[in-house]
Amino acid sequence: MRTYDLTPFYRSTIGFDRLFSLLDQATAEPSPGYPPYNIERTGENAYRITVAVSGFGKDELSLVAKENTLTIKGEKAANENGKKSEVLYRGIAARAFERSFQLADHVVVKNASLENGLLHVDLVREIPEAKKPRSIPISTNAQAEQPAIEGSAEKAAA
Repeated sequence: MRTYDLTPFYRSTIGFDRLFSLLDQATAEPSPGYPPYNIERTGENAYRITVAVSGFGKDELSLVAKENTLTIKGEKAANENGKKSEVLYRGIAARAFERSFQLADHVVVKNASLENGLLHVDLVREIPEAKKPRSIPISTNAQAEQPAIEGSAEKAAA
């Protein structure tokens, strides 16, 4: 695998730290394949991450959204109900895992549910009103010559 050194860019750019961090992560070692997951687009600004977490209970999973990263962790309880049993064959993986997802700006976690061994995490992009495109009215010369504030013409004449 080819590695790239991005440190010269860190020295000569301002405000692009997050971009270069994402590039570093993208060129790093590939993430492990456990547990498998899907990412779906469920609407114009809505997404759903579905993670296969068979064998894990609600209390053995944790979701943490910090800054622009969503981290899903699963840790199996040591020995359930104090039962002592010998596993002859383990086909259902019960190993601990941690999977992180980079979220775009203004993407928030709305809901998480566990159903039939699948963890569903619903995400929504909520763009603030100030960031949304807005239409700017275009005025003509006649409108531009009118005083902007009522009564300012009388004050200027006096």
